[in-house]
Amino acid sequence: MTQRILEGFVVSDKMDKTVVVNVSRRKQHPRYKKVITRHSKYQAHDEVNNCAIGDLVRIQECRPISKSKRWRVIEIVRRGDIAEISPADIGREIEEGKQDEVEEVGAALEEANEAADVVEEVES
Repeated sequence: MTQRILEGFVVSDKMDKTVVVNVSRRKQHPRYKKVITRHSKYQAHDEVNNCAIGDLVRIQECRPISKSKRWRVIEIVRRGDIAEISPADIGREIEEGKQDEVEEVGAALEEANEAADVVEEVES
């Protein structure tokens, strides 16, 4: 039996010795002739935990390794370009910027509520 070989991007590497690979294929619709993209996710065996999120890998069909693993990573074609920044650094910058916006929106809402109270008093 011929073993299929597919190429896709690693979308998860949280499991031990397992990666989830997203394989995209383009196909023409039979009636409308528009080219559409279909995606499939495969769990692949990564013996040395070498793959990371964003890597382009080549996977090969193999014997069943577990309930859902029937593929094996045979090579990493290209490393992903994920930034090496700690989440704390990113989070602090975002929180500080968002905090100012939240305070501005809160002040605007208070002013709007006060104006609405004044309008209600005038009408009654």
